[in-house]
Amino acid sequence: MSDLFDLKGNVAIVTGCSTGLGVQMAKALARQGCNIVAVARRQNLIEEVAADLAKEYGVETLAVRCDITDTEMVENAVETVMDRFGRIDILINNAGTGAVAPAKDITDDQFMNELNIDLFGTFKMARAVAKQAMIPAKYGRIINIASMYGLVGNKVAPASPYHAAKGGVVNLTRALAAEWGKYGIAVNAICPGYFYSPLTRETLDSEFFQANARTMIPMERYGDEGELDTAAIFLASPATTYVTGVMLPVDGGYTSM
Repeated sequence: MSDLFDLKGNVAIVTGCSTGLGVQMAKALARQGCNIVAVARRQNLIEEVAADLAKEYGVETLAVRCDITDTEMVENAVETVMDRFGRIDILINNAGTGAVAPAKDITDDQFMNELNIDLFGTFKMARAVAKQAMIPAKYGRIINIASMYGLVGNKVAPASPYHAAKGGVVNLTRALAAEWGKYGIAVNAICPGYFYSPLTRETLDSEFFQANARTMIPMERYGDEGELDTAAIFLASPATTYVTGVMLPVDGGYTSM
């Protein structure tokens, strides 16, 4: 059964791979033998991540600095990966941000920044990887990291730009799955619930949010480190051949109610 999730020889780009969930998912793929390209804006952090993955899992790694909102940087980053490995089998679009404020107070710049990073940046990476690597190879696995907030609204943390952007990622996933299926490219999304990250820790540790978790999440807790791993490995696997256009919530049941 372990062969179903063997990723040896595969090459994965993971964006937002400097901290948090991006690093966790990169580790999960590396554990299965996948070579990892760590992409983020902070060169020192991705170089550390790449070195740690190579040392711990014995896979090939590469650190590529890239701002996913910059089209030229995105295109050049993908070219760099193709020059090094000659293939890109997996793309995890994890880079993102999150503005929390009442809708009446959100500025135009805040809203546009959210869309530019979470939605447009996701599209730019998918477009470049598909065009340069996956469509020519007639194979690929694209995993967009959306959010349970891309599926539902919420009353506890007003974040209308984030909801809009992640809702866009959800339907972008469906659109790309429909368009690129004929090339052997599966495009799916993971919709995480509440997980600790540098962006969320302060909010999630508040008494208000702790009480909300017990009320709103059937499992009555936040996601633990590593609990996205199985979803990422499943959707990245070459054996997952007939799953595309799917939104997979990993949220402790939040969106079931």
